Amino acid sequence: VFVIIWFGSIVITLNSKLLGGTISFFQSLCVLGYCIMPLTMALVVCRIVLLSGSGTVSFAVRLTVVTASFGWSTFASTAFLADSQLSNRKALVIYPVFLFYFVIGWMILTFSPGK
Repeated sequence: VFVIIWFGSIVITLNSKLLGGTISFFQSLCVLGYCIMPLTMALVVCRIVLLSGSGTVSFAVRLTVVTASFGWSTFASTAFLADSQLSNRKALVIYPVFLFYFVIGWMILTFSPGK
């Protein structure tokens, strides 16, 4: 997880810099780190739901929680990161952020404890 976060921060910072942004690596790392909190809360909720049992209802609850926290994380981080870009290049900065949180959300959703 640490490697994914560091690598994601590097890619997002490089992408922003190549598009003419004014954000540094540590600013990017801080924004992505703070905005990962909703996904961390989703992980805790999903683990509690998995303890109560697995099934279709469990998956639906976990999918709803992860989707909501993914949207929250993406929205919160793009509000900060998009301000460092020109107005015509904001979508190009938001796409890697979307992928970054998608991968983390996918890891949370597909985790199944070994028995």
